Amino acid sequence: MKAAIIMGSDSDWPILEAAEKTLRDFGIETEVTVASAHRTPKAVEVFAAGARERGVEVIIAAAGAAAHLGGVIAAYTTLPVIGIPINATPLGGLDALFSFVQMPGGVPVATMAINGAKNAALFAVEILAVKYPDLIDKLAAYRKTMADEVKAKGEKLKKLRSRAGQE
Repeated sequence: MKAAIIMGSDSDWPILEAAEKTLRDFGIETEVTVASAHRTPKAVEVFAAGARERGVEVIIAAAGAAAHLGGVIAAYTTLPVIGIPINATPLGGLDALFSFVQMPGGVPVATMAINGAKNAALFAVEILAVKYPDLIDKLAAYRKTMADEVKAKGEKLKKLRSRAGQE
C-alpha cells in the first residue's frame, strides 16, 4: 500500500504533516514531494505519469492560490487524486478551494476542506480499503476511538457542571 503526497511549496508541509502521520498510523507507505504546476510543470508531469509504476495507489495534492496542482496531476494519471486547498493567500483559501472544486467534467479531483489534510488521508485510507480489507478493521477501530473520546469528553463536562451546581 502506497500513497503519495505532493505539495506546491514546502510552506504547505506544516499542514500536510497530519496527512502523512495519519497514513503512517494506518500502515500506509508514503511518498512526499514538492513540485509546482506552474514553476516546475515537467516535474509534476513526471511525478504523476510515473506514480503507478512507483507503486502509488492514491495521490493527495495540496496547493494554495491558483491551486492547479491537483488538476494537472489528474490530467497525467488515472489514479485517484484528492485535493487539499491550502489557505495561502489573503482570500483565506477560497481561491484554492474554487480551483479544486471547479475541475472540468472528465478529470475529477476529490476535494477536501481548506487545510483538510487529515480528512484527505482518511479518504485515501477508505479508497485503499477497497483493495486492502485489513484497513476496514483499522478504520472501524479509529472511529470507535473517536466515539469513545467524545463520550469521555461529555462525561468530563457533565462532572464539571455538576461540581459547579449547573446540572
